[in-house]
Amino acid sequence: MSEVLVAVPIPSAMTPRRGASAWRTWLPALPFAVLVLLTIVARWVVPFDPETVVAPANLAPDGIHPFGTDSTGMDVFSRTIAATRINLVMAVLVTMMATAIGLVLGLVLGMNEAAGGVRGLFGRGMTRFTDLTDAVPPLIVGVVAVGLFGPSLVSLSVALALILMPNQVRLTRAEVLKVRGDAYVDAARMAGLFPWQVMVRHVLPNSARPAIENSSNIFGVSIIVSASLGFLGVGLNPPTPEWGVMISSGISDVMLGGWWTTLFPALALCVAVSSAALLTGVITRLTRAPGH
Repeated sequence: MSEVLVAVPIPSAMTPRRGASAWRTWLPALPFAVLVLLTIVARWVVPFDPETVVAPANLAPDGIHPFGTDSTGMDVFSRTIAATRINLVMAVLVTMMATAIGLVLGLVLGMNEAAGGVRGLFGRGMTRFTDLTDAVPPLIVGVVAVGLFGPSLVSLSVALALILMPNQVRLTRAEVLKVRGDAYVDAARMAGLFPWQVMVRHVLPNSARPAIENSSNIFGVSIIVSASLGFLGVGLNPPTPEWGVMISSGISDVMLGGWWTTLFPALALCVAVSSAALLTGVITRLTRAPGH
């Protein structure tokens, strides 16, 4: 008499492993999620007006002012939290604009670079131009933008987006060059789709991954550049709370023992940039997981 062996799956043996894997995937994004939450609720959690003198100058951290006060008597804790909102909003604007423009330009250039006539000449010329602008330091562009348009959030965001955009153009264009000759693209053309339909429906979804993965890097770079402009005195005008401005104005206090005026905004800046770096790893793992 023959015996039949039947393998019975044990759900309890697999579920914890999947749950642990998902937890490990999303855990590095926790610092960034906390920063986003602070950005949303900043105006309601600060104990004092971040742009108003509320106490004597250079008070050391205590129960009322946990981060102390600066040289003008403004609460450092309130200003650090409020600066989170300003710096992150600017970084989000820069990242969104740079990625959106980079995807569109990279798609157009990649599809037309090998074409003949005016289209090919335009594609190759724009490719060389984006390579040239990629060599310009973002900090210099920010200084020039402030000199031309003034130190506003919009002007700084637009200037930084335009100078960081070539990275996204180059990444998208490289992917477009790989996929534009694939069989599914040729099939879409033979099906009678217009060129723009082929690009939007078939080429772009399969070419956007590198730019999306790089968007968190642009986020971190934009935070560093905006803080650097504030540190140099060409960013947002005081008393607007901004990490670079706070670090710059607190340097003189450090020499007199007021270490807190510089330490806390500097730590906030480090946490923001580090969280963006951790988010890069999360996005990379998600986009390269099976099924994506």
